[in-house]
Amino acid sequence: MNLLSVVAVTFFAGMGAGLGTGFAGMSAAAVISPMLITFLGMEPYMAVGIALSSDVLASAVSAYTYHKNKNLDVKNGLVMMLSVLLFTVVGSYVASLLPSATMGSFSVFMTFLLGVKFIVRPVMTTREDMMRVDAHKRLIQSIVSGVLIGFICGFIGAGGGMMMLLILTSVLGYELKTAVGTSVFIMTFTALTGAVSHFMIGGAPDWTVWTLCVVFTLLWARIAAVFANRAQPKTLNRATGVVLVVLGAVIMLFKVFA
Repeated sequence: MNLLSVVAVTFFAGMGAGLGTGFAGMSAAAVISPMLITFLGMEPYMAVGIALSSDVLASAVSAYTYHKNKNLDVKNGLVMMLSVLLFTVVGSYVASLLPSATMGSFSVFMTFLLGVKFIVRPVMTTREDMMRVDAHKRLIQSIVSGVLIGFICGFIGAGGGMMMLLILTSVLGYELKTAVGTSVFIMTFTALTGAVSHFMIGGAPDWTVWTLCVVFTLLWARIAAVFANRAQPKTLNRATGVVLVVLGAVIMLFKVFA
């Protein structure tokens, strides 16, 4: 495959992943992996490794942007992150004991439905409403939510960013900007852990594809995060919803016609 084709595929993959990360805390793996596999014929394990490593910088820059705008709950985010990392391992171990089943479509379908949810029923919780929740109760909720998210992600192998966004907004009562900021903060560390393990096991990636994916994902994540932090809640809900619906629909088409 020529360089122009590689640049085109990685540009659109990075754009989709970056917008998903900056707007909704979505994992880049959900977008980049199927595109690298489908259009560049890349081995799936390596494609996931490249997607996860692209997620690290994009999530970190997005998290910094949300933190700078005071839309990030670091304390409870760290607690949830530890629970997620621990129970991802537990879920993965349990899954290894059971007959294998194809559940990769779960996260894609969830992305689509969550996008529809943000358009039809936007999250209009305010920062004041969020701060009224007792700190001890919020801490317990963060631990329990992290356990649930980690186990599900480890068990089915996908859906971390979307699960976090759904639980942070619907269960923990976060306003949307803080939910996304906290989600990308957690995803920075989970993606780093996943990327390192993938490359240690599978070897070095195609450095041209890796560099292009990292740069394009970082660029679009930064653009999306800056826009999201300046947008009004209703506008942000709609923009997030549209991004998720489009990404979900496109990835489902990839899976059908790949």
